[in-house]
Amino acid sequence: CRSKVICDALMLDADSQSDTYPTMEVGNSSADLEHEASVSKVSNDQLFYLMSRGHSEEEAMGMIVNGFFEPFTRELPMEYAVELNRLLELEMEGAIG
Repeated sequence: CRSKVICDALMLDADSQSDTYPTMEVGNSSADLEHEASVSKVSNDQLFYLMSRGHSEEEAMGMIVNGFFEPFTRELPMEYAVELNRLLELEMEGAIG
């Protein structure tokens, strides 16, 4: 039996905060378990690159956030993925400026 827990966080601004507590309960002593947590922030280089390609700061930030969530939304049923993307879009409105 093999299990892996991944917990990633993306910091969008200086006020962002993340507390990660990867936890696993195991009833099989021969199980192979892994866990990891990572925290990253949107860099000025990422924003600059996308903005130098003609995107506004808001569009660039949205692309970065969508890219962060894409591996997760890809696994969802289509109707849930569409709804999650819409919620992310609504949350990002007004986040810049």
